[in-house]
Amino acid sequence: MNNIPVVKPGIISVSRDCFPIELSAQRRSAVAAAYKSGIYECKITVENEVDMLKAVEDVKAAGVNALVVFLGNFGPETSEVLIAKNFDGPVMFVAAAEDASDKLINGRGDAYCGMLNCSYNLGLRNIKAFIPEYPVGTPADIAKMIAEFIPVARALIAISKLKIISFGPRPQDFLACNAPIKQLFNLGIEIQENSELDLLVQFHAKKDDPRIPSVIADMEKELGDGNKMPGILPKLAQYELALLDIIEKNKGCKEYVVLANKCWPAFQTEFGFVPCYVNSRMAARGIPVSCEVDIYGALSEYIGTCITEGAVTLLDINNSVPADMYEKSIKGKFDYTLKDTFMGFHCGNTPICCLNKGEIKYQLIMRRLLEPDTEPDISRGTLEGDIKAGNITFYRLQGTAEGGLKAYIAQGEVLPVATQSFGGIGVFAIKEMGRFYRHVLIADRYPHHGAVAFGHVGKAIFDILTYLGVPKISYNQPCCLPYPTENPFK
Repeated sequence: MNNIPVVKPGIISVSRDCFPIELSAQRRSAVAAAYKSGIYECKITVENEVDMLKAVEDVKAAGVNALVVFLGNFGPETSEVLIAKNFDGPVMFVAAAEDASDKLINGRGDAYCGMLNCSYNLGLRNIKAFIPEYPVGTPADIAKMIAEFIPVARALIAISKLKIISFGPRPQDFLACNAPIKQLFNLGIEIQENSELDLLVQFHAKKDDPRIPSVIADMEKELGDGNKMPGILPKLAQYELALLDIIEKNKGCKEYVVLANKCWPAFQTEFGFVPCYVNSRMAARGIPVSCEVDIYGALSEYIGTCITEGAVTLLDINNSVPADMYEKSIKGKFDYTLKDTFMGFHCGNTPICCLNKGEIKYQLIMRRLLEPDTEPDISRGTLEGDIKAGNITFYRLQGTAEGGLKAYIAQGEVLPVATQSFGGIGVFAIKEMGRFYRHVLIADRYPHHGAVAFGHVGKAIFDILTYLGVPKISYNQPCCLPYPTENPFK
């Protein structure tokens, strides 16, 4: 199932009518040639509103869904911003640097100046656009900006065509995962909230589905030696088919879907298993399934999926690293303090490709609650193992209790340290995590769930959240930059 869009970029150049139009056209072609991954080059250079309409129609007819507006010279400030208004998709504005010192009379474009007026006019008209950190450059520079724009555009396109399907309600005492859904509609997302009973009905409907054996075989192949509880695979396969069919039948007017599902405690007694392994497989396919009906968690995961085009996960910011583990395995080997470290954990929803070795097990906490005196049965179905070492980005987009939006982003790594624990779990290290934990996660009242992308992708996430208009984006600030709530006398 293809659950993320394919980006087809295009470029339109603009030219102020008192500047040589050839200058903008030549510079545009140089940018298109420098971007080696392929970009549709619109041959209509926009000088006025009539040109603007023709150029927008041209790129739309070519299937372009992410657009670069290139100021090859100063540019017509009205017509250029109307391109973004009339194009249905994300738009990036960039400008040409001057070519050479011997071309500063007849070959000077003044796009450095034109970008100022462009930005001002975008603001006047309340038009959203993406402007890079430093938007003026040579063809090679602009090509690099386009490459960085692609994952941002992919996520923005996906969000505009996304439906979140939830099966709830949230478990008791998990109000932290609750947030008003009005902001989802403001982002262009549809939400379909269902009862846990609706999911149960769909699960039972797949009891004798002829596709179950092939799904079991695929699970067996994926698990290999980690297939420690083969008896639970038929139910898990049945459940996976139920989720996939629910998605296909309920997309409606949207193209992409993520899920936010109830997963305990009544789930185990009525379904007869733990759904974690299936959730991990869905996430590996680009269809995140958040735990405990965490709607904003599912959206956060999906943003990471679109950026990386790879697996993501949702973890509890769970427990501190014991001092003896730090002393033995981290201190002196890695440049982190004890307070920079923590363990990220969930029952077993992290895709197997992100684990050192994944094994099907039973959920220890659920077994204590539901079947403490018998062999594991309904508590089976987790995918457990230590998370692979490597760079990560921990982040979350969250709806606030007051009906707004906020977010945080922190880059770090999973350390190659054995956790000696259960679940899908890893030893995480983020610089200044202790202060970030206190003055962002606690002070700003974030829930315990955080999305994890495997790689350092904070720049792209920040750009996406800024484009979406998230008013507050926090990060792990260095010690030389105190938080507003940080006591200066400590």
